[in-house]
Amino acid sequence: MEFNLADLFECVVDHVADREALTCGDAHLTYRALDARANQLAHGLAELGVEAGDHVACFLHTRAEYVETMLACFKLRAVPFNVNDRYVADELAYVCTDADAVALVYDSDLAPHVEGLAELVPTLRFTLALGAEYDALVAAGSPTRDFGPRSPDDRYLLYTGGTTGSPKGVVWRQEDIFFAALGGGNAGGPPIGQPEEIGARVLENRAQRLGPFLPQGDPGPDQFVALALGPLAHASGQWSALGTLLGGGRAVLYLDRHVDMVRVLELIVAEQVVALNLVGDASGRPLLDTLRSHPGAFDISCLRILGSGGSSLSADVKRGLLTELPDVLTVLEAIGSSEAPVQALALVGSADAPTETLRFASRATTMVVDDALRPIPPGSTQVGRLATTGRTPLGYYKDPAKSAATFVEIDGRRWTLPGDMATVDADGSIHVLGRGSMSINTGGEKVYPEEVEAVLKTHPQLADAVVVGAPDSTWGERVVAVVEPGAGCEVPTLDELRDHCRTRLAGYKAPRALHRVDQMPRTAAGKPDYPSIRALVTAAS
Repeated sequence: MEFNLADLFECVVDHVADREALTCGDAHLTYRALDARANQLAHGLAELGVEAGDHVACFLHTRAEYVETMLACFKLRAVPFNVNDRYVADELAYVCTDADAVALVYDSDLAPHVEGLAELVPTLRFTLALGAEYDALVAAGSPTRDFGPRSPDDRYLLYTGGTTGSPKGVVWRQEDIFFAALGGGNAGGPPIGQPEEIGARVLENRAQRLGPFLPQGDPGPDQFVALALGPLAHASGQWSALGTLLGGGRAVLYLDRHVDMVRVLELIVAEQVVALNLVGDASGRPLLDTLRSHPGAFDISCLRILGSGGSSLSADVKRGLLTELPDVLTVLEAIGSSEAPVQALALVGSADAPTETLRFASRATTMVVDDALRPIPPGSTQVGRLATTGRTPLGYYKDPAKSAATFVEIDGRRWTLPGDMATVDADGSIHVLGRGSMSINTGGEKVYPEEVEAVLKTHPQLADAVVVGAPDSTWGERVVAVVEPGAGCEVPTLDELRDHCRTRLAGYKAPRALHRVDQMPRTAAGKPDYPSIRALVTAAS
Protein backbone atom coordinates (compact mmCIF):
# COMPACT_ATOMS: atom_id res chain seq x y z
CA MET A 1 0.00 0.00 0.00
CA GLU A 2 1.23 3.48 -0.90
CA PHE A 3 0.36 7.09 -0.15
CA ASN A 4 -1.76 6.91 -3.27
CA LEU A 5 -5.30 8.33 -3.31
CA ALA A 6 -6.87 5.11 -4.63
CA ASP A 7 -4.93 2.94 -2.17
CA LEU A 8 -5.88 5.18 0.73
CA PHE A 9 -9.55 5.30 -0.25
CA GLU A 10 -9.72 1.51 -0.62
CA CYS A 11 -8.15 1.11 2.83
CA VAL A 12 -10.83 3.38 4.31
CA VAL A 13 -13.52 1.34 2.52
CA ASP A 14 -12.16 -1.92 3.95
CA HIS A 15 -12.42 -0.54 7.49
CA VAL A 16 -15.78 1.27 7.34
CA ALA A 17 -17.54 -0.31 4.34
CA ASP A 18 -21.08 0.14 5.65
CA ARG A 19 -20.61 3.70 6.88
CA GLU A 20 -22.30 6.35 4.72
CA ALA A 21 -19.76 8.11 2.52
CA LEU A 22 -21.63 10.41 0.17
CA THR A 23 -24.94 12.27 0.37
CA CYS A 24 -26.12 13.68 -2.94
CA GLY A 25 -29.74 14.82 -2.80
CA ASP A 26 -31.86 11.75 -2.17
CA ALA A 27 -28.95 9.43 -2.95
CA HIS A 28 -27.00 8.02 0.00
CA LEU A 29 -23.96 5.93 -0.88
CA THR A 30 -22.04 3.81 1.61
CA TYR A 31 -18.30 3.40 1.25
CA ARG A 32 -18.91 -0.11 -0.09
CA ALA A 33 -21.37 1.11 -2.74
CA LEU A 34 -19.21 4.08 -3.79
CA ASP A 35 -16.16 1.84 -4.12
CA ALA A 36 -18.08 -0.74 -6.19
CA ARG A 37 -19.42 1.92 -8.59
CA ALA A 38 -15.95 3.46 -8.95
CA ASN A 39 -14.56 -0.01 -9.72
CA GLN A 40 -17.25 -0.60 -12.33
CA LEU A 41 -16.61 2.75 -13.96
CA ALA A 42 -12.84 2.16 -13.90
CA HIS A 43 -13.26 -1.13 -15.76
CA GLY A 44 -15.56 0.58 -18.25
CA LEU A 45 -13.09 3.39 -18.88
CA ALA A 46 -10.31 0.83 -19.33
CA GLU A 47 -12.42 -0.97 -21.94
CA LEU A 48 -12.70 2.35 -23.78
CA GLY A 49 -8.92 2.66 -23.80
CA VAL A 50 -8.08 4.82 -20.76
CA GLU A 51 -4.61 3.89 -19.48
CA ALA A 52 -2.27 4.91 -16.69
CA GLY A 53 -1.18 8.52 -17.10
CA ASP A 54 -4.03 9.48 -19.45
CA HIS A 55 -5.75 12.78 -18.67
CA VAL A 56 -9.55 12.63 -18.27
CA ALA A 57 -11.57 15.87 -18.26
CA CYS A 58 -14.44 16.19 -15.77
CA PHE A 59 -16.91 18.66 -17.33
CA LEU A 60 -19.51 18.04 -14.67
CA HIS A 61 -21.77 19.76 -12.19
CA THR A 62 -21.39 18.86 -8.52
CA ARG A 63 -22.90 15.38 -8.21
CA ALA A 64 -22.05 11.84 -7.09
CA GLU A 65 -20.81 10.91 -10.58
CA TYR A 66 -18.08 13.54 -10.28
CA VAL A 67 -16.66 11.74 -7.23
CA GLU A 68 -17.09 8.36 -8.92
CA THR A 69 -15.21 9.55 -12.00
CA MET A 70 -12.29 10.87 -9.98
CA LEU A 71 -12.01 7.68 -7.92
CA ALA A 72 -12.30 5.50 -11.03
CA CYS A 73 -9.45 7.38 -12.68
CA PHE A 74 -7.27 7.14 -9.57
CA LYS A 75 -7.85 3.39 -9.49
CA LEU A 76 -6.61 3.13 -13.10
CA ARG A 77 -3.70 5.48 -12.40
CA ALA A 78 -5.27 7.84 -14.92
CA VAL A 79 -5.38 11.57 -14.15
CA PRO A 80 -8.78 13.27 -13.81
CA PHE A 81 -8.85 17.05 -14.04
CA ASN A 82 -11.48 19.70 -13.43
CA VAL A 83 -13.17 21.81 -16.08
CA ASN A 84 -15.36 24.69 -14.92
CA ASP A 85 -18.95 23.70 -15.69
CA ARG A 86 -19.68 27.32 -16.67
CA TYR A 87 -17.24 27.21 -19.57
CA VAL A 88 -18.52 27.48 -23.12
CA ALA A 89 -17.14 25.64 -26.16
CA ASP A 90 -14.02 27.76 -26.74
CA GLU A 91 -12.97 27.67 -23.09
CA LEU A 92 -13.61 23.93 -22.90
CA ALA A 93 -11.51 23.34 -26.01
CA TYR A 94 -8.66 25.47 -24.63
CA VAL A 95 -8.41 23.57 -21.34
CA CYS A 96 -8.77 20.13 -22.95
CA THR A 97 -6.11 20.97 -25.52
CA ASP A 98 -3.76 22.41 -22.91
CA ALA A 99 -4.24 19.28 -20.73
CA ASP A 100 -3.86 16.79 -23.62
CA ALA A 101 -7.21 15.28 -22.62
CA VAL A 102 -7.75 11.72 -23.81
CA ALA A 103 -11.35 11.47 -22.60
CA LEU A 104 -14.13 13.77 -21.43
CA VAL A 105 -16.94 12.89 -19.00
CA TYR A 106 -19.70 15.50 -19.14
CA ASP A 107 -23.17 16.39 -17.94
CA SER A 108 -25.81 15.91 -20.61
CA ASP A 109 -27.06 19.52 -20.39
CA LEU A 110 -23.54 20.66 -21.34
CA ALA A 111 -23.66 18.69 -24.60
CA PRO A 112 -23.95 21.81 -26.85
CA HIS A 113 -20.48 22.88 -25.70
CA VAL A 114 -19.05 19.42 -26.42
CA GLU A 115 -20.22 19.22 -30.04
CA GLY A 116 -17.26 19.36 -32.39
CA LEU A 117 -14.75 19.16 -29.54
CA ALA A 118 -12.92 16.15 -31.04
CA GLU A 119 -12.04 18.24 -34.10
CA LEU A 120 -10.41 20.87 -31.88
CA VAL A 121 -8.59 18.62 -29.38
CA PRO A 122 -6.23 16.27 -31.24
CA THR A 123 -5.60 13.98 -28.24
CA LEU A 124 -9.31 13.37 -27.49
CA ARG A 125 -10.35 9.76 -28.12
CA PHE A 126 -13.89 9.68 -26.73
CA THR A 127 -16.52 11.54 -24.70
CA LEU A 128 -18.91 10.04 -22.17
CA ALA A 129 -22.24 11.67 -21.32
CA LEU A 130 -23.97 11.20 -18.00
CA GLY A 131 -27.32 9.48 -18.26
CA ALA A 132 -27.98 6.33 -20.26
CA GLU A 133 -24.45 6.16 -21.73
CA TYR A 134 -22.70 6.54 -18.37
CA ASP A 135 -25.13 4.24 -16.55
CA ALA A 136 -24.70 1.48 -19.14
CA LEU A 137 -20.92 1.67 -18.86
CA VAL A 138 -21.07 1.41 -15.06
CA ALA A 139 -23.60 -1.43 -15.16
CA ALA A 140 -21.41 -3.47 -17.51
CA GLY A 141 -18.25 -3.03 -15.46
CA SER A 142 -16.95 -5.44 -12.85
CA PRO A 143 -17.23 -4.25 -9.20
CA THR A 144 -14.07 -6.14 -8.23
CA ARG A 145 -10.68 -4.63 -7.51
CA ASP A 146 -8.27 -6.30 -9.86
CA PHE A 147 -6.09 -3.32 -10.61
CA GLY A 148 -2.32 -3.33 -10.61
CA PRO A 149 -0.04 -1.71 -8.05
CA ARG A 150 0.00 2.06 -7.83
CA SER A 151 2.55 4.68 -6.85
CA PRO A 152 2.68 7.74 -4.59
CA ASP A 153 4.11 9.45 -7.69
CA ASP A 154 0.82 9.06 -9.58
CA ARG A 155 -0.37 12.48 -10.65
CA TYR A 156 -3.12 14.74 -9.37
CA LEU A 157 -3.99 17.59 -11.75
CA LEU A 158 -5.98 20.68 -10.83
CA TYR A 159 -6.69 23.56 -13.20
CA THR A 160 -6.72 27.08 -11.79
CA GLY A 161 -9.69 29.32 -12.44
CA GLY A 162 -7.79 31.64 -14.75
CA THR A 163 -8.72 34.74 -12.70
CA THR A 164 -5.53 36.54 -13.67
CA GLY A 165 -4.81 34.82 -17.00
CA SER A 166 -5.44 31.60 -18.88
CA PRO A 167 -6.17 28.54 -16.71
CA LYS A 168 -3.06 26.61 -15.72
CA GLY A 169 -2.79 22.96 -14.74
CA VAL A 170 -1.11 22.49 -11.37
CA VAL A 171 0.57 19.07 -11.22
CA TRP A 172 0.97 17.32 -7.86
CA ARG A 173 2.28 13.96 -6.74
CA GLN A 174 -0.63 12.20 -5.05
CA GLU A 175 1.34 11.72 -1.84
CA ASP A 176 2.06 15.43 -1.67
CA ILE A 177 -1.52 16.60 -2.26
CA PHE A 178 -2.72 14.11 0.37
CA PHE A 179 -0.49 15.73 3.00
CA ALA A 180 -0.96 19.28 1.74
CA ALA A 181 -4.75 19.37 1.41
CA LEU A 182 -6.53 16.05 1.97
CA GLY A 183 -5.96 15.24 5.62
CA GLY A 184 -2.53 13.63 5.70
CA GLY A 185 -1.28 16.36 8.02
CA ASN A 186 -4.20 15.59 10.38
CA ALA A 187 -5.06 18.77 12.28
CA GLY A 188 -6.25 16.67 15.22
CA GLY A 189 -2.95 14.88 15.82
CA PRO A 190 0.44 13.93 14.37
CA PRO A 191 0.80 13.39 10.62
CA ILE A 192 0.20 9.89 9.31
CA GLY A 193 3.49 7.97 9.29
CA GLN A 194 2.52 4.96 7.18
CA PRO A 195 -0.36 4.67 4.70
CA GLU A 196 -1.83 1.69 6.58
CA GLU A 197 -2.44 3.92 9.60
CA ILE A 198 -5.39 5.56 7.84
CA GLY A 199 -7.52 2.49 8.56
CA ALA A 200 -6.99 2.61 12.31
CA ARG A 201 -7.78 6.33 12.36
CA VAL A 202 -11.14 6.03 10.66
CA LEU A 203 -12.10 3.16 13.00
CA GLU A 204 -12.06 5.60 15.89
CA ASN A 205 -15.48 6.55 14.50
CA ARG A 206 -15.26 10.06 15.86
CA ALA A 207 -14.96 13.40 14.16
CA GLN A 208 -11.18 13.48 14.43
CA ARG A 209 -10.82 16.90 12.86
CA LEU A 210 -12.66 18.40 15.83
CA GLY A 211 -10.10 16.99 18.25
CA PRO A 212 -8.19 20.17 19.16
CA PHE A 213 -11.39 22.25 19.39
CA LEU A 214 -13.67 20.06 21.53
CA PRO A 215 -14.18 20.91 25.22
CA GLN A 216 -12.55 18.44 27.59
CA GLY A 217 -14.68 15.31 27.92
CA ASP A 218 -16.73 16.02 24.80
CA PRO A 219 -16.28 13.05 22.39
CA GLY A 220 -17.85 14.92 19.49
CA PRO A 221 -20.27 13.50 16.94
CA ASP A 222 -19.95 9.92 15.70
CA GLN A 223 -18.95 10.95 12.19
CA PHE A 224 -17.43 14.01 10.59
CA VAL A 225 -20.09 15.31 8.18
CA ALA A 226 -18.93 18.10 5.89
CA LEU A 227 -20.81 20.34 3.47
CA ALA A 228 -18.82 22.54 1.09
CA LEU A 229 -20.44 25.41 -0.76
CA GLY A 230 -17.63 25.48 -3.32
CA PRO A 231 -18.34 23.21 -6.32
CA LEU A 232 -16.33 20.07 -7.08
CA ALA A 233 -14.95 21.81 -10.16
CA HIS A 234 -12.94 24.07 -7.84
CA ALA A 235 -10.23 23.29 -5.32
CA SER A 236 -12.20 24.16 -2.17
CA GLY A 237 -15.12 21.84 -2.92
CA GLN A 238 -12.97 19.06 -4.32
CA TRP A 239 -10.53 19.06 -1.43
CA SER A 240 -13.36 19.14 1.10
CA ALA A 241 -15.05 16.08 -0.45
CA LEU A 242 -11.90 14.03 -0.98
CA GLY A 243 -10.44 14.93 2.40
CA THR A 244 -13.70 14.00 4.12
CA LEU A 245 -13.80 10.61 2.38
CA LEU A 246 -10.16 9.86 3.21
CA GLY A 247 -10.98 10.62 6.84
CA GLY A 248 -13.90 8.21 6.99
CA GLY A 249 -16.42 11.04 7.15
CA ARG A 250 -19.50 11.79 5.08
CA ALA A 251 -19.39 14.35 2.29
CA VAL A 252 -22.68 16.15 1.69
CA LEU A 253 -22.86 17.64 -1.81
CA TYR A 254 -24.73 20.87 -2.49
CA LEU A 255 -26.38 20.32 -5.87
CA ASP A 256 -28.06 23.62 -6.73
CA ARG A 257 -26.22 25.85 -9.19
CA HIS A 258 -26.97 28.93 -7.08
CA VAL A 259 -26.54 28.96 -3.32
CA ASP A 260 -29.77 29.51 -1.37
CA MET A 261 -28.89 29.95 2.30
CA VAL A 262 -32.30 28.79 3.51
CA ARG A 263 -31.71 25.56 1.58
CA VAL A 264 -28.21 25.34 3.04
CA LEU A 265 -29.52 25.65 6.58
CA GLU A 266 -32.23 23.06 5.88
CA LEU A 267 -29.53 20.72 4.57
CA ILE A 268 -27.39 21.24 7.67
CA VAL A 269 -30.34 20.27 9.86
CA ALA A 270 -31.44 17.29 7.73
CA GLU A 271 -27.95 15.81 7.38
CA GLN A 272 -26.60 16.90 10.77
CA VAL A 273 -23.65 18.65 9.17
CA VAL A 274 -20.68 19.13 11.50
CA ALA A 275 -18.47 21.32 9.27
CA LEU A 276 -19.61 23.93 6.76
CA ASN A 277 -17.02 25.23 4.30
CA LEU A 278 -17.71 28.75 3.09
CA VAL A 279 -16.19 30.81 0.28
CA GLY A 280 -15.36 33.95 2.23
CA ASP A 281 -17.87 36.77 2.34
CA ALA A 282 -19.52 35.52 -0.85
CA SER A 283 -21.27 32.86 1.24
CA GLY A 284 -20.50 34.03 4.79
CA ARG A 285 -22.41 37.30 4.55
CA PRO A 286 -25.59 35.79 3.00
CA LEU A 287 -25.46 33.06 5.67
CA LEU A 288 -25.26 35.69 8.41
CA ASP A 289 -28.11 37.72 6.88
CA THR A 290 -30.30 34.60 6.65
CA LEU A 291 -29.62 33.62 10.26
CA ARG A 292 -30.54 37.12 11.42
CA SER A 293 -33.72 37.23 9.34
CA HIS A 294 -34.86 33.77 10.53
CA PRO A 295 -34.12 33.82 14.29
CA GLY A 296 -34.59 30.41 15.89
CA ALA A 297 -35.94 28.87 12.68
CA PHE A 298 -33.19 26.25 12.32
CA ASP A 299 -31.81 23.89 14.96
CA ILE A 300 -28.23 23.73 13.73
CA SER A 301 -26.61 22.88 17.05
CA CYS A 302 -24.89 20.04 15.15
CA LEU A 303 -22.65 22.58 13.38
CA ARG A 304 -19.29 22.80 15.15
CA ILE A 305 -16.81 24.20 12.60
CA LEU A 306 -16.99 26.92 9.97
CA GLY A 307 -14.22 26.82 7.39
CA SER A 308 -13.51 29.47 4.80
CA GLY A 309 -11.17 29.63 1.83
CA GLY A 310 -10.91 30.99 -1.69
CA SER A 311 -11.90 34.52 -0.67
CA SER A 312 -11.53 36.71 2.41
CA LEU A 313 -13.94 36.59 5.34
CA SER A 314 -14.51 40.03 6.83
CA ALA A 315 -14.05 40.64 10.55
CA ASP A 316 -17.65 41.72 11.12
CA VAL A 317 -18.93 38.59 9.34
CA LYS A 318 -16.79 36.33 11.54
CA ARG A 319 -17.99 38.05 14.70
CA GLY A 320 -21.59 37.92 13.54
CA LEU A 321 -21.48 34.22 12.65
CA LEU A 322 -19.92 33.29 15.98
CA THR A 323 -22.64 35.27 17.77
CA GLU A 324 -25.48 33.69 15.76
CA LEU A 325 -23.99 30.19 15.99
CA PRO A 326 -23.05 29.66 19.67
CA ASP A 327 -22.41 25.92 19.15
CA VAL A 328 -19.68 26.58 16.58
CA LEU A 329 -16.34 25.91 18.23
CA THR A 330 -14.14 27.72 15.76
CA VAL A 331 -13.94 29.60 12.48
CA LEU A 332 -11.01 28.25 10.49
CA GLU A 333 -9.98 30.67 7.75
CA ALA A 334 -7.26 29.80 5.26
CA ILE A 335 -5.56 31.76 2.54
CA GLY A 336 -4.41 29.40 -0.16
CA SER A 337 -4.43 28.48 -3.81
CA SER A 338 -4.21 25.50 -6.13
CA GLU A 339 -0.42 25.87 -5.90
CA ALA A 340 -0.29 26.27 -2.09
CA PRO A 341 -3.41 25.00 -0.28
CA VAL A 342 -2.65 26.60 3.10
CA GLN A 343 -0.42 29.65 2.92
CA ALA A 344 -1.84 31.28 6.03
CA LEU A 345 -4.28 30.13 8.68
CA ALA A 346 -6.44 31.88 11.27
CA LEU A 347 -8.48 30.23 14.03
CA VAL A 348 -11.16 32.18 15.89
CA GLY A 349 -12.83 30.46 18.81
CA SER A 350 -15.35 32.90 20.28
CA ALA A 351 -17.38 35.96 19.33
CA ASP A 352 -15.12 38.08 21.57
CA ALA A 353 -11.86 36.93 20.01
CA PRO A 354 -9.90 39.25 17.70
CA THR A 355 -11.14 38.73 14.16
CA GLU A 356 -9.13 41.07 11.99
CA THR A 357 -9.57 40.70 8.26
CA LEU A 358 -6.60 39.36 6.27
CA ARG A 359 -4.36 38.92 9.33
CA PHE A 360 -3.04 35.44 10.04
CA ALA A 361 -0.80 33.67 12.54
CA SER A 362 2.76 32.87 11.54
CA ARG A 363 3.53 29.30 10.49
CA ALA A 364 6.83 27.43 10.22
CA THR A 365 6.12 26.70 6.55
CA THR A 366 5.32 30.30 5.58
CA MET A 367 7.40 33.45 5.20
CA VAL A 368 7.30 36.75 3.35
CA VAL A 369 10.22 37.44 1.01
CA ASP A 370 11.50 40.44 -0.94
CA ASP A 371 12.37 40.50 -4.63
CA ALA A 372 15.74 38.87 -3.88
CA LEU A 373 13.93 36.04 -2.03
CA ARG A 374 15.25 37.18 1.36
CA PRO A 375 12.93 36.99 4.39
CA ILE A 376 11.38 40.31 5.36
CA PRO A 377 12.02 41.01 9.06
CA PRO A 378 9.01 41.19 11.41
CA GLY A 379 7.84 44.70 12.17
CA SER A 380 8.98 46.02 8.81
CA THR A 381 6.40 47.83 6.69
CA GLN A 382 8.02 46.40 3.58
CA VAL A 383 5.64 44.56 1.24
CA GLY A 384 6.84 41.18 0.02
CA ARG A 385 5.62 37.96 -1.53
CA LEU A 386 4.03 35.24 0.54
CA ALA A 387 6.04 32.01 0.22
CA THR A 388 5.09 28.51 1.37
CA THR A 389 7.23 25.39 1.73
CA GLY A 390 6.62 21.77 2.68
CA ARG A 391 4.61 19.64 0.27
CA THR A 392 4.62 21.53 -3.03
CA PRO A 393 3.48 20.83 -6.61
CA LEU A 394 5.79 19.56 -9.31
CA GLY A 395 4.91 22.59 -11.41
CA TYR A 396 2.51 23.79 -14.08
CA TYR A 397 1.64 21.34 -16.82
CA LYS A 398 3.73 22.03 -19.95
CA ASP A 399 4.78 25.48 -18.71
CA PRO A 400 8.40 25.44 -17.49
CA ALA A 401 8.74 29.24 -17.57
CA LYS A 402 5.80 29.89 -15.22
CA SER A 403 6.85 26.93 -13.11
CA ALA A 404 10.32 28.39 -12.63
CA ALA A 405 8.82 31.74 -11.57
CA THR A 406 6.38 30.24 -9.06
CA PHE A 407 8.29 27.29 -7.59
CA VAL A 408 11.70 28.45 -6.39
CA GLU A 409 14.56 27.22 -4.24
CA ILE A 410 15.53 29.25 -1.17
CA ASP A 411 18.42 28.03 1.00
CA GLY A 412 18.11 24.52 -0.40
CA ARG A 413 14.35 24.19 0.13
CA ARG A 414 11.57 24.35 -2.46
CA TRP A 415 9.09 27.19 -1.94
CA THR A 416 5.89 28.21 -3.72
CA LEU A 417 5.15 31.86 -4.54
CA PRO A 418 1.66 32.02 -6.07
CA GLY A 419 1.67 35.82 -6.11
CA ASP A 420 0.03 36.95 -2.86
CA MET A 421 1.58 40.04 -1.30
CA ALA A 422 1.91 40.55 2.46
CA THR A 423 3.65 42.33 5.31
CA VAL A 424 4.94 40.87 8.60
CA ASP A 425 3.92 42.38 11.95
CA ALA A 426 6.30 42.65 14.90
CA ASP A 427 4.79 39.53 16.49
CA GLY A 428 5.35 37.55 13.28
CA SER A 429 1.72 37.52 12.18
CA ILE A 430 1.12 38.00 8.49
CA HIS A 431 -1.07 40.71 6.97
CA VAL A 432 -2.15 39.53 3.52
CA LEU A 433 -2.69 42.35 1.03
CA GLY A 434 -3.86 40.40 -2.01
CA ARG A 435 -2.63 39.05 -5.31
CA GLY A 436 0.20 41.15 -6.71
CA SER A 437 -1.04 40.78 -10.29
CA MET A 438 -4.27 42.53 -9.23
CA SER A 439 -2.55 45.52 -7.65
CA ILE A 440 -3.43 49.02 -8.87
CA ASN A 441 -0.64 51.51 -9.63
CA THR A 442 -2.01 54.96 -8.91
CA GLY A 443 0.41 57.87 -8.99
CA GLY A 444 3.33 55.50 -8.40
CA GLU A 445 1.73 53.94 -5.31
CA LYS A 446 0.56 50.32 -5.24
CA VAL A 447 -2.93 49.60 -3.97
CA TYR A 448 -3.99 46.02 -3.20
CA PRO A 449 -7.73 45.62 -3.91
CA GLU A 450 -8.43 43.10 -1.13
CA GLU A 451 -7.13 45.52 1.49
CA VAL A 452 -9.56 48.23 0.33
CA GLU A 453 -12.41 45.74 -0.09
CA ALA A 454 -11.99 44.58 3.51
CA VAL A 455 -12.56 48.15 4.73
CA LEU A 456 -15.43 48.90 2.34
CA LYS A 457 -17.28 45.78 3.50
CA THR A 458 -17.36 47.12 7.05
CA HIS A 459 -19.64 49.97 5.91
CA PRO A 460 -23.10 49.18 7.34
CA GLN A 461 -24.91 50.06 4.10
CA LEU A 462 -22.91 47.68 1.86
CA ALA A 463 -23.49 43.96 1.29
CA ASP A 464 -20.49 43.45 -1.00
CA ALA A 465 -17.62 45.35 -2.59
CA VAL A 466 -14.98 44.66 -5.21
CA VAL A 467 -12.15 47.02 -6.12
CA VAL A 468 -10.52 47.21 -9.56
CA GLY A 469 -8.26 49.61 -11.39
CA ALA A 470 -9.27 51.77 -14.34
CA PRO A 471 -7.08 53.87 -16.69
CA ASP A 472 -6.54 57.45 -15.53
CA SER A 473 -4.81 60.16 -17.56
CA THR A 474 -3.37 61.81 -14.45
CA TRP A 475 -2.65 58.95 -12.06
CA GLY A 476 -2.04 56.09 -14.50
CA GLU A 477 -4.77 54.08 -12.79
CA ARG A 478 -7.55 55.06 -10.41
CA VAL A 479 -9.13 52.96 -7.68
CA VAL A 480 -12.72 52.05 -8.58
CA ALA A 481 -15.16 50.59 -6.05
CA VAL A 482 -17.98 48.40 -7.36
CA VAL A 483 -20.50 48.01 -4.55
CA GLU A 484 -23.69 46.11 -3.82
CA PRO A 485 -25.96 47.78 -1.26
CA GLY A 486 -27.41 45.87 1.66
CA ALA A 487 -31.09 44.95 1.63
CA GLY A 488 -33.18 48.12 1.91
CA CYS A 489 -30.09 50.35 2.00
CA GLU A 490 -29.10 53.30 -0.12
CA VAL A 491 -25.66 53.29 -1.66
CA PRO A 492 -23.34 55.66 0.21
CA THR A 493 -21.93 58.53 -1.80
CA LEU A 494 -18.38 58.39 -3.07
CA ASP A 495 -17.35 61.02 -0.54
CA GLU A 496 -18.90 58.99 2.30
CA LEU A 497 -17.03 55.87 1.22
CA ARG A 498 -13.77 57.78 0.83
CA ASP A 499 -14.15 59.19 4.35
CA HIS A 500 -14.94 55.69 5.64
CA CYS A 501 -11.78 54.27 4.02
CA ARG A 502 -9.55 57.09 5.25
CA THR A 503 -10.19 56.12 8.86
CA ARG A 504 -8.17 52.94 8.26
CA LEU A 505 -6.24 53.43 5.01
CA ALA A 506 -3.94 55.99 3.42
CA GLY A 507 -5.79 58.52 1.30
CA TYR A 508 -4.41 57.26 -2.01
CA LYS A 509 -6.06 53.87 -1.39
CA ALA A 510 -9.55 55.35 -1.14
CA PRO A 511 -11.75 54.88 -4.23
CA ARG A 512 -11.85 57.67 -6.80
CA ALA A 513 -14.87 56.29 -8.62
CA LEU A 514 -17.97 54.36 -7.59
CA HIS A 515 -20.30 51.98 -9.43
CA ARG A 516 -23.42 50.36 -8.02
CA VAL A 517 -24.64 46.83 -8.89
CA ASP A 518 -27.78 45.05 -7.75
CA GLN A 519 -25.83 41.80 -7.39
CA MET A 520 -22.06 41.42 -7.48
CA PRO A 521 -20.85 39.26 -10.38
CA ARG A 522 -19.08 36.25 -8.87
CA THR A 523 -17.87 32.91 -10.20
CA ALA A 524 -19.30 29.57 -9.09
CA ALA A 525 -16.43 29.37 -6.60
CA GLY A 526 -17.51 32.65 -5.02
CA LYS A 527 -14.59 34.69 -6.34
CA PRO A 528 -15.14 38.03 -8.07
CA ASP A 529 -15.91 37.68 -11.78
CA TYR A 530 -13.30 40.22 -12.80
CA PRO A 531 -13.97 40.22 -16.57
CA SER A 532 -17.64 41.02 -15.95
CA ILE A 533 -16.82 43.61 -13.29
CA ARG A 534 -14.25 45.35 -15.48
CA ALA A 535 -16.73 45.35 -18.38
CA LEU A 536 -19.25 47.12 -16.14
CA VAL A 537 -16.66 49.70 -15.11
CA THR A 538 -15.55 50.27 -18.71
CA ALA A 539 -19.12 50.64 -19.95
CA ALA A 540 -19.88 53.20 -17.24
CA SER A 541 -16.73 55.25 -17.86
